[in-house]
Amino acid sequence: MAQSVTRTVQLADEAASIALGTRLASHLPAELAGWMILLQGDLGAGKSTVARALLRGLGQTGPVPSPTYTLIEPYELPAGRVYHVDLYRIAGADELEFLGWEELDDGLRLVEWPERVPALFKTADICLQLAYTETGRRAVLRAYSERGAAWLATLPL
Repeated sequence: MAQSVTRTVQLADEAASIALGTRLASHLPAELAGWMILLQGDLGAGKSTVARALLRGLGQTGPVPSPTYTLIEPYELPAGRVYHVDLYRIAGADELEFLGWEELDDGLRLVEWPERVPALFKTADICLQLAYTETGRRAVLRAYSERGAAWLATLPL
């Protein structure tokens, strides 16, 4: 992991999760190629909600289906390519090859259920972990690369 940069945000409701995804989108670097953001949390914690808001914030105006069954939903956006990836049904790192994982480095990879392939944490830039709290949800953003740390340190939350 890169230098330790962690930021925490309390999310009172779905609107706050959407606002977080929108804010993340508006502060991403101009060049998205090669970036990877991991989205971690229990079922229903809001991973897809944040991902959809981020995609909308980057200019996606059409449908934003869950990649649960397709595994990868690609988007050609004004900001660049984005791949929304769901690894819930993946058994391990060896299955990434069949998904064409290496070919996805020409855009931003938003990865749900990254714990299914722990090696991803070594190459990720940011991990956003969502957890239930008594008053809603908590989002913990943790840097895993130097550029992720620099970006996270300046992110207005």
